Amino acid sequence: MKNYKSGFSLLGAGVAILLLCTGCTKDFGNINTNPSNVTTPDPKFLMTYTEDKLSVNGTEWVWESFEQLFRFTQHFTSSPYEITSNANSRYGIFYSQVLPNLFEIRRQISLKSDSADYAKMGAATYILQVLQGIKVTDLNGSIPYTEAIKGRYEGVFNPVFDTQETLFATWLNQLNNAITTLAAANTPTIKSFGTSDVFYKGDWTKWIKLANTLKLRIAARYENQDKAKTTKIAGEVMADATGPIKNVEDNLTYANVTYDAAGGAINYRDIKYGGIAIVDFMKKVNDPRIKVYFNPNSLEGSFKDTLTKYGKTLPSFIDINDPLIQFQGGPIDWTLNVPQKAYFGSNGFDGGGLNKYFLISTINRRFYAPRWDGSTSGTFTELLASAGESCLLIAEFIKKGYISGDVAAWYNKGIEASIKTMNAIAVTAGSTLAYSGEGATEIAAYQNNTNVVLNGTNDLERIYIQQHLNLIRQPNEAYVFDRRTGYPKTGSTYYPRETFGEKIPRRFWINDPGEVNRVNWSAAYTAQGFTPNVQDVLTLSNERVWYDKTAPEFGKGL
Repeated sequence: MKNYKSGFSLLGAGVAILLLCTGCTKDFGNINTNPSNVTTPDPKFLMTYTEDKLSVNGTEWVWESFEQLFRFTQHFTSSPYEITSNANSRYGIFYSQVLPNLFEIRRQISLKSDSADYAKMGAATYILQVLQGIKVTDLNGSIPYTEAIKGRYEGVFNPVFDTQETLFATWLNQLNNAITTLAAANTPTIKSFGTSDVFYKGDWTKWIKLANTLKLRIAARYENQDKAKTTKIAGEVMADATGPIKNVEDNLTYANVTYDAAGGAINYRDIKYGGIAIVDFMKKVNDPRIKVYFNPNSLEGSFKDTLTKYGKTLPSFIDINDPLIQFQGGPIDWTLNVPQKAYFGSNGFDGGGLNKYFLISTINRRFYAPRWDGSTSGTFTELLASAGESCLLIAEFIKKGYISGDVAAWYNKGIEASIKTMNAIAVTAGSTLAYSGEGATEIAAYQNNTNVVLNGTNDLERIYIQQHLNLIRQPNEAYVFDRRTGYPKTGSTYYPRETFGEKIPRRFWINDPGEVNRVNWSAAYTAQGFTPNVQDVLTLSNERVWYDKTAPEFGKGL
């Protein structure tokens, strides 16, 4: 872990301390409050910096995603560890590295004599605010927003904590305004971020698609509290001529040839494995993504001859004739007395002689961290929003009757986008691929598999499971989806959630900000029914943010 931490020293000691102190609300006015250091910062460079900070967060990948969220969603299995104060770095990043720079971009624009020509640049900044803001409220509930950053410009150091109802309403208004501005006709004098916009290179149509995708995210979060809002928002997105992200070319991605999100820390404390349920299902449906998500075990080549030679028989959970025998999952709950548990780590199967076979498939570390083993090739790609996500959400909304449309068409479009997206990420990482070439044959075969195609019997569950499989590179969205829907469902004959004896937190925590804003923080915690200053999982599993209060338990989908 030493190398991992030293890599983040580049952020600077002050920022590192802030990120570990997730409740430093008192610093809203202090962070970046000396704009005189750069008399007139270039909005383009501020945008580049902000997009980088939105995308590069190894702390979140290691301490939240790999150690916690992926276990809760049952994508990966790993040794259970406590949730430490290293979690929830999203909170500090929002107030230290995202909001201050976006506010400053707009301030610099307002000072220009031709500020109207920068309107589209300003509109894009609100979309980024909402992108990170949704993620912050997902696990923290009420947060400062409408009064955040006022310390920098107005000397207000005690911002109110806005409720999720206020946040969602505010964000929808900001997204709608941004879409209107971005959709307006361009003129010769309209300014753009150009290549300084790392995400979309100043392509305003793609920014509109991102804004609409974020509206779909908000619509999904409303569902368990206000289905009418879900219907209204989803209807607006579908009525928009541009619509959401629908094609892989419009995915919100960030590729960095010098940065690896998890790097060597992807193995920190333990190696991660594929869960039994996800591996078994992907084998059953011959999912081409299985080769991207997981590494094959040792059962390749002439292993059958070796077993025969030494009179060895594989454990009962393995079918010797399984065409995908090289992929085997392990139990999500390591306390369960299941046969797979005996073969984690260095516990290989004795194949006779000097032969030792490792049976359980690890996650494909190169897919997540291309240079985890010291490799000098392969590019890390962060996926922040995707066509697979939005298309499958639309299929879900159609199936539930919130909007009209061809559910099968959107479902298949989402599957195609997901497979193509994961393959593209694997290509840049220098990893194993789902397919070579265009992949049309592999994708069509998967879409037409009898266990994948919509059949009128359990269509909603099939849509849900494809969402679950697609979100393996978006851990926060995967967690929110599983928490919102209660799927995968315990006891399902299609794709069952595994037995999991641990309590799962429904929220994170914001530390006491100190005297400067304790009153507002305390009032927000009281209003939400949150216990202040606790980090124990039992308490966190019993206290929910507003939009989650009526959602089912994990695995108890309706």
